Amino acid sequence: MLARITPSPLKGTVPAIASKSMAHRLIICAALANGETHVTCNTTCADIEATVHCLTALGARIETVEDGFQVHPTMKSIEFGLLKALAGGTLDCGESGSTLRFMLPVACALGAEATFVGRGRLGARPLSPLSDEIIAAGCDLQGLGGFPLKTSGRMRPGTFILPGNVSSQYISGLLLAAPLLAQPSCVQVTGLIESRPYINLTIQAMKAFGVEVNVERIPAKDGQPEVTNFRVNSGSYRTPGSVAVEGDWSNAAFWLCAGAIGSDPITVEGVSLSSAQGDRNVLAALSRFGARIVRSTNAATVQSDKLAGFEMSAHDIPDLVPVISAVASLAQGRTFIRDCARLRIKESDRLATTTRELTALGAQVRIAGDDLIIKGVDAFTGGEVDSHNDHRIAMMAAIAASRATGDVVIHGAEAVNKSYPDFFDHYRLLGGKVTLEEE
Repeated sequence: MLARITPSPLKGTVPAIASKSMAHRLIICAALANGETHVTCNTTCADIEATVHCLTALGARIETVEDGFQVHPTMKSIEFGLLKALAGGTLDCGESGSTLRFMLPVACALGAEATFVGRGRLGARPLSPLSDEIIAAGCDLQGLGGFPLKTSGRMRPGTFILPGNVSSQYISGLLLAAPLLAQPSCVQVTGLIESRPYINLTIQAMKAFGVEVNVERIPAKDGQPEVTNFRVNSGSYRTPGSVAVEGDWSNAAFWLCAGAIGSDPITVEGVSLSSAQGDRNVLAALSRFGARIVRSTNAATVQSDKLAGFEMSAHDIPDLVPVISAVASLAQGRTFIRDCARLRIKESDRLATTTRELTALGAQVRIAGDDLIIKGVDAFTGGEVDSHNDHRIAMMAAIAASRATGDVVIHGAEAVNKSYPDFFDHYRLLGGKVTLEEE
């Protein structure tokens, strides 16, 4: 799909969509619980649906209802799921890295003989050292490095050791699987943990289902790195009856950044300022640029002011880098975004694609090692860009187009369906002028 955008100021109020990160976690916990759970989730997307389909393949019954999902796990359905999996159940992860990295250890903890499949770059995205720990715990994984990926054997409890500089999804996946094991287990992480807020989301979701994760941090000493132990007792998830998925800061960030570079304020309603989501730090970043921020109980408003570049770390907020780079491109002076190595293994190499597509629109962006250096310009130009089948690159380009001097054409605009199918509808709601065409 091709999106053709005629530059127009964005302004007004838009509702937050459901947090994809929290939806994955809550639906998985619900599917493994001891009873039925109603999951309120005001929107869905391709990635959430992938997790739902995988859990269904393992025997859970998940109904789509008006305000979310009704999840029927019951022990009988879990047992039935194991029979289905042993008979050759297929878990289709689509293009969702979260789905694969969460469901692989869960399936192995259940002892499922399952076949994982997926699309796009997902098969090429790394699984080690998560896969190494699963194999060491007694499972066999055939087809690593691509699809199909077949599992057999049941994961033993114990201590799973991971370095802190790997994807936080590996840690979350093992934590979600741990209550299914026969004895208490520990996920031991050495060194500084990247994207720690996402692990906090996992712990929060598990707590909602009666599972406590005890966290012990051992500081660095005598040349040894710090160690964080996440200890989980064995035992079932216990349904609270109902849970609600909160608003998503990752996607709200696109509209808040549009407010920062536009001429009028933009408000996103339905986001919690006390959320454990790391991407709520978009407000702190925009404040550092000089934008005006107004916070309320369940909403945030951003309006432009004199923007100036600064130095920041993407260590805990890698998903914000594309759209923050668009803001930096219109800020006076230079912006340095450090610690971007993890961007290379997303849906696209986001260091490269962010640089390439913003440069195509007249920005001055360059890569220096694992960092981005951005020199501000007065406005974006018109032109043609490619999403590289990456939802965040497509949305970044659309936000940049609101401050362009000519039309912007986005190839592969359907990539937004991965996380935000209503993106272009909401773009129009804020006054954006976009037409969608078949390529």
